[in-house]
Amino acid sequence: MAGDEAGPGADEGSGRASRTRAAIIDAALRLFRERGFDDTTMRAVAAEAGVSVGNAYYYFASKEHLVQAFYDQAQHDHALAAAAVLGRERDLSVRVRGTLTAWVDVMEPYRGFAGKFFKNAAEPTSPLSPFSTESSPARDAAIGLWREVLAGSDQRIPKVLAADLPELLWLYSMGIVLFWVHDASEDAARTRLLVERTAPVVVRLIGVARLPVLKATVADLIAMMQEIRCL
Repeated sequence: MAGDEAGPGADEGSGRASRTRAAIIDAALRLFRERGFDDTTMRAVAAEAGVSVGNAYYYFASKEHLVQAFYDQAQHDHALAAAAVLGRERDLSVRVRGTLTAWVDVMEPYRGFAGKFFKNAAEPTSPLSPFSTESSPARDAAIGLWREVLAGSDQRIPKVLAADLPELLWLYSMGIVLFWVHDASEDAARTRLLVERTAPVVVRLIGVARLPVLKATVADLIAMMQEIRCL
């Protein structure tokens, strides 16, 4: 590891830098699964990855930054996994179900890690929370994927919902994630069933929002959500 000890500046942006960065993330995830987040140190991550402690800190300033890198990679992998169904299907119910199922597939290797990690991510003040400022790049990318889900569908989206619907679908997906964290069934069978049964219901609710009798109520709900977001 002599080159790494000399510092990563010379190979920053190179394939070697990318491999070093990926090795550190992989090592961290292994240790998070084995020891839990709290009991994993940056020194242990560096040793597991085969790099110096200084080199590990060069790429990631803290354990929290490692988790944010995992979020970014998971979101990238999710988008790639969802691309197949989004490329061939126009029915919104199928697109929603396929996108959520793709997430379950991508995250399957991390199910053992999820339970240990959740207690940290669920803390409202934690930078690891999916709602934190630190998580905004991955969150924005996830909302962008839901925007793509809607844009490529043949569903008529009520104007009152159009701007906020991608975020609302992301919030729905966060509910699926919470269920998945606690799902001990083989191959996340219960989560997959939940996705299959709820996706059509969500799409039907989007459709009925166009009805005149509901327009005012939906507008009030959207206005309330926007007001709360600005506080």
